[in-house]
Amino acid sequence: MIVQKSYSQYIVFHEDTLASALQKISLNQHRMVFVVTESGHLSGALTDGDVRRWLLNASQINLDTPVSQVMNATCISAFVDDPREKIAALLSSKVLAVPLLDINHRVVAVAIAGEQTIQLGDRRISADDPAFVIAEIGNNHNGSLEHAIRLIDLAAEAGVDCAKFQMRDMKAMYRKLEGQADAKEDLGAQYTLDLLAKFQLSDEDLYRAFDHCQARNLVPLCTPWDEECLHKLDRYGMPGFKIASADFTNYDLLSATAALNKPMFCSTGMTSENEIMKGIELLQNSGCPHVLLHCNSTYPTPDKDVNLRYMTRLAELSHGVVGYSGHERGIQVPIAAVALGARVIEKHFTTDRGMEGNDHKVSLLPDELAEMVRGIRQIEEAMGSENERELSQGEMMNREVLAKSLIATVDIPAGTTVTADMVDTKSPGQGMQPNRKGELIGAVLTVDKQAGDFFFPSDLESESIQARDYSFDNPWGIPVRYHDLMSLSAMSNMDLLEIHLSYKDMELDFRKFFSDPLDMGLVVHAPELFSGDHTLDLCSPDPDYRKRSISEMQRVIDLTRELNTYFARTQTPPIVTNVGGFTTNGALPPDQRAALYDRVAESLSQLDCGGVEIIPQTMPPFPWHFGGQSYHNLFVDGDEIDAFCKRHGMRVCLDVSHSKLACTHSKKSFGQFLEKVAPHTAHYHLADAKGVDGEGLQILSGETDWKEVIELMQKLSPRASFIPEIWQGHKNNGEGAWIALERLERIAHEGR
Repeated sequence: MIVQKSYSQYIVFHEDTLASALQKISLNQHRMVFVVTESGHLSGALTDGDVRRWLLNASQINLDTPVSQVMNATCISAFVDDPREKIAALLSSKVLAVPLLDINHRVVAVAIAGEQTIQLGDRRISADDPAFVIAEIGNNHNGSLEHAIRLIDLAAEAGVDCAKFQMRDMKAMYRKLEGQADAKEDLGAQYTLDLLAKFQLSDEDLYRAFDHCQARNLVPLCTPWDEECLHKLDRYGMPGFKIASADFTNYDLLSATAALNKPMFCSTGMTSENEIMKGIELLQNSGCPHVLLHCNSTYPTPDKDVNLRYMTRLAELSHGVVGYSGHERGIQVPIAAVALGARVIEKHFTTDRGMEGNDHKVSLLPDELAEMVRGIRQIEEAMGSENERELSQGEMMNREVLAKSLIATVDIPAGTTVTADMVDTKSPGQGMQPNRKGELIGAVLTVDKQAGDFFFPSDLESESIQARDYSFDNPWGIPVRYHDLMSLSAMSNMDLLEIHLSYKDMELDFRKFFSDPLDMGLVVHAPELFSGDHTLDLCSPDPDYRKRSISEMQRVIDLTRELNTYFARTQTPPIVTNVGGFTTNGALPPDQRAALYDRVAESLSQLDCGGVEIIPQTMPPFPWHFGGQSYHNLFVDGDEIDAFCKRHGMRVCLDVSHSKLACTHSKKSFGQFLEKVAPHTAHYHLADAKGVDGEGLQILSGETDWKEVIELMQKLSPRASFIPEIWQGHKNNGEGAWIALERLERIAHEGR
C-alpha cells in the first residue's frame, strides 16, 4: 500500500464535467476518482463502472453533465490517522484506492493498492524494474569541476543510472568553522572539516556538473547537508534528494525534504532500529515517495558488519522499496544485494584510490564500476520469476541427447494394444519420456511401430497428423536428412527438399540414399559443426581458424554440386550458411561489427561458388550451439543485413524465428525488419518464436504475427521458397512439419 499525499489526479469537484472526470480516471489508472466539495469534503466516488451504468440508462448522453449527477454517494473511506493495517485491509482487487480524511472529513491523502513505484526523471524504481544504480561521486572531484565532468563521463560509460554529489553550507552546518584547526577539536572532526573546506565545489560549478549529468543521460542527484542547500537544489530543479545516514535522525531536514514531495533516498547507517522506525513513520506520514537504503557507515565496512539480510527486515518495516548503499571494498556485496531484492544500489566512485580524502579509499575504479553494473544486470536476468518452471531451449536440446525415451521392443502393428513387454527405456531422449510409460501401456496404437522405434505423445491420440498435398503461392519444401529424404519426399506435393548436413554426412556416399533422381528442387543447409569441434566461422580473427572454415565451406559447396545432379528443378542450389561471428561473453557493439562483415565478404570471395548460391542465414541474438548459448553479432540487425546485401549483391535465408527473437530483444518492429530484409530473401525458414531465445516453436505457439509474415513474403519476395523449420519437426515421419504446413496453409488462405 502507498499513501499518496499528492493526490490531485484522484480528485474532482462536484461541478466538474463527466468528461474531465473520465480523463482523470484514464490517467490515474486506478479506475476511479473521488468527488469533493469546494471545501474539500468527501461526497462520493466515480468509477468506470458508474459511468457505464449511467451511459446505459441515460436517455441523452452529455459528457458535460456534472459529476455529482453520476457519482456514487456511498464511498469507502478511512481516516489518515487510522492504523496502516486497517487502511490496507480496505484495499482489494476491486478497491484500488481509498480516500483518507482528516477529523473534519476533508480529503488529505489517498491510499493506493500495490507496490510503491517511484519515478525519477525517465527512470522508474519499483520491485519489477531493473536496479537503479547510483555512482556516488560525492566530493571525490576534490574541488575540480573538470575532474567532476570526467567522473560523470566515466560513470555514464560504466552504465549507471545516476551520478550523485553533495552540497554543504559550511557556515550553516558547523558550530565552530573557524576553529577547525584548533588543537581542541577531535582529530576526526579536524581532519574532516579540513577536507570539506578544501574540496568544495561552488554552487555554480555543481549546477554545471548537474547539467552535464543530464547531457549524458544520467539522473543528477545530490545530498543536501542543510536546509539552505536543500532549497538551492530544489530551485535548480533537482528531481530527488539523497539523505545521508548522518541526517536520518535530523527530523527537521527530513521533514523539510519530504515537504517538497520529490523522491527521497535515505541511508540508514549509524542508526538504531528504533530510530529507523521513527524515521519511517515520519516519511510515511508525509506521503513523500522514498527508498530506504541499508547501509553500514564504516569506511571500509568489514564483511562481517555488512549484514545484507537486514534489507529484508527494512522492507518489512517500511512496506516499500529498499536498496543498498555500500562502503565495503569490491563489487560482490552490491551484486548480492540485488539478488536479495535491492532496487537501488549506491557505491562511491573515483579514478584513483590514492587521492586525498577518506571516500577515495572505499571507492570503485571505473573498470570496477562497469563490472559491477554488468554483474547486477546479469543477476537481474538470472533471477527470473516465480512462474511455473519451463524448460529452456538449451535444456530441451540437451534432453534430446542425454535423457531416455520409450521405445518399441518388437514390431507392433497399428490397432494393437500396447503391453509392458513391448516397451523398453533407452537413450537418446527423442521420443516420449519414460515417466509416461503408464499412459502408453494399455493404449491402442494408431500407427505401425518397428522394433527400436520411438513412441511419441501423438501415439496416444485417437487420430495422428498425416501428410497430404498442400497449396501455397511460394515454392515450398521440408527439411530432411539423407536417411529419410526418399520416404518423406513421397508423402506430399512439395517443390523442394532442404537437406540438413552434419559433418558425419560429409563423409558418406550420398548416392546410396537415392533410389532415383527427384523431380524437385534442392536447398542445402551447411553444417555448423565440423570434426574436431570446429564451429564454422568465416569471420574469425584467427587466420588459421578462418582458413579451415573456408576449406570446410568449400567441401560443402563441392558436395552440393554433386547432390544437385539428383534434383531436376534446380540449376543453382542455395546453401544456407551460418557464417559465424558469435561471441561467448557478450554481444559486440555496432562499431566493432563492420570488420566482421568485411571478413565474411573476404572469406566468401576465396570460395569457388560456381553453380551454387551462398545465402547467409539471419540469426537470433542468443543462438543455441549444441545446448549452450552464445551471443550473435552478424545477420541479426535488419539495417546491417540490408546494407550487406546491397553492397555485395547477395541474398539471405530469412529465418523468421531467429529474426523475430532479434527484434524482440532490440525492441524493434518485426514488420519493419521484414520490409528491409524480405526483398533480399531467397529462402525462408518458418517457425514461431517466444521471448528473446525461444526459437523453432510450432506455428501459432509463439508471438509471431503470421498473417503479416505471409503477406510480406508474398508481396516482397514472391519467388522465395520456404520450409517449416520446427525444432525436431522431422521426428515421427515429419509430424512437426505437417502440423506447421496445415496451419500455414490455413493462415495463407484466410488472407485471400
